[in-house]
Amino acid sequence: MFVNVLKIIRILLVGFFVIMLLSIGSSVSSLETETDFIASSDPKQFYVGVTYGGDSVSDATQLIDKVKNHTNLLVIQSGLLQYGHRLDELNQIIDYAVDSNLDFIVYFSQYWDLVKNWVKTFDPRWNTHFLGIYFGDEPAGKMLDDFTSFYRGTSPHLIEKWIDGSVKVNFKFPNAPFENDPKIIYYSNGTIFVEKLEFDDGIKTIYATYSPNGTISVKILDRITSSIQDGDKTDIPYSREEAQNMYPFKNYDEAADLFVDLYRTILTNEIRNNNSVTFFTSEYALHWFDYLLGYDVVFTQIGWNHTIEQDIALVRGAANLQNKSWGAIITWKDNQPPYLDSGEAIYQQMQTVYEAGAKYAILFNYAENMSGPFGTLQDEHFVALERFWHEVVQNSSVQQGSITSEAVLVLPQNYGWGMRRLNDTIWGLWEADEKSEQIWNLKNSLIEEYGLNLDIVYDDPDFSVEGKYVQTFYAVEKHEPFYSPWIIPAIATLVVVGTGFLFYLKKRSRDNQLIKNSNIRYIREFRTILEFPLLTVLFIGFFAMTAILGGFQEKNLEMEE
Repeated sequence: MFVNVLKIIRILLVGFFVIMLLSIGSSVSSLETETDFIASSDPKQFYVGVTYGGDSVSDATQLIDKVKNHTNLLVIQSGLLQYGHRLDELNQIIDYAVDSNLDFIVYFSQYWDLVKNWVKTFDPRWNTHFLGIYFGDEPAGKMLDDFTSFYRGTSPHLIEKWIDGSVKVNFKFPNAPFENDPKIIYYSNGTIFVEKLEFDDGIKTIYATYSPNGTISVKILDRITSSIQDGDKTDIPYSREEAQNMYPFKNYDEAADLFVDLYRTILTNEIRNNNSVTFFTSEYALHWFDYLLGYDVVFTQIGWNHTIEQDIALVRGAANLQNKSWGAIITWKDNQPPYLDSGEAIYQQMQTVYEAGAKYAILFNYAENMSGPFGTLQDEHFVALERFWHEVVQNSSVQQGSITSEAVLVLPQNYGWGMRRLNDTIWGLWEADEKSEQIWNLKNSLIEEYGLNLDIVYDDPDFSVEGKYVQTFYAVEKHEPFYSPWIIPAIATLVVVGTGFLFYLKKRSRDNQLIKNSNIRYIREFRTILEFPLLTVLFIGFFAMTAILGGFQEKNLEMEE
């Protein structure tokens, strides 16, 4: 009996330590990969150029002649030529750019019919110089600051987000009677306005206004007599709670989903099909989501008195994790002449984005009141372009992508806060919340510490940051579900221990029937003294090691202060 007890305990202990050793090996290997670093340099060709936003072939050719010896890209950004159906003139500009050995990108607003009209005139000899289509501008920025229509998404409802954050919805319920399709406006001040057609007693339109203070006013329009009369609460089509529950943007996740769905529907379903054209856009906020929409390249807008470190961190971080390319478009510093920054400042900005890993650097050249072939570009800007071409792009001692992203700030998933100022909006629909100040302060401190070595990304299960940066900082405390490499060995050990212990108890019960005389009582006492300490040590030791190593691993997941 005594020998059997020792055998059982020996088997349990050996099994436990074998599992421990195997787990230590897997744990160490997993910890070693957490600090792997991925550089952001891009070995492909670098493009530098200017935009042309006018509508004159003569002016465009003069601009091309001015820059063709120290640029390799022209971005044709003329709404006047595309909207005016002046494709012949647009193509003359392209011809001249290609003959001048410049590659080109053509801008079109977000109307695919315009692109299809132009594609019909595409000259095959442009193929080696055509980089892609600049399709629309600032999609995420417009969601924050401008009017956005969701008419072309997959939602059956016709949704509009207004500049002030109000939302209008023309509901379209499939397979429902026409009168069940109301129109609701959710004003940014909290007022809800409902318009609904009723056929219960004639033909009437009910207008109900739900004020933030709880009052409800009702007007009823008789569509036959055109008379309007006051109604009461018995006439309202919905309670305030029911109307509020129909709001399409109930939280940040729903706002992100509807926004991404809209553009992804346009870019993927209506445009791409089986073609491989590259799509570009430019952006000043929420760059991450532009890539989610389906864009291949996003130009971050440098200017507007923004912090260049933040602009680069947002676009480079998004491009790095989503495996896309990025660039920069140097835009206005001010909203009044001379608009652009000084030539020296622009030279420094272009060199910075080059060394930070951009693939494109473009100088924006447009203003509504501009005149002449060169638009907003002054002599100092042409000097800056020439210097940049010779002293940086053509200089082998200056390495593209030499400034690498070492640290990353991870923002909460779908947290569409503009992050341009502390009171910036979230998705253009909500005011800054309790997380905003925390993120603002952490972002500023990290930019101060890491400068251009910082990326900013979003928590997204499809794009993990694990193993891609030396340092990872979560903007808010990240509550990971408990996981330890010891979970599987713990379960295995418990199964082994539990099975053995049950077997032992069963055998002990049977043996007790045999132990009747005092001559072998010492065996029973020795067994009692031996078994419980050993089993206690086994359990305590195992769970102590699990807690220690599990806690150590969790510590690596916490936000570093």
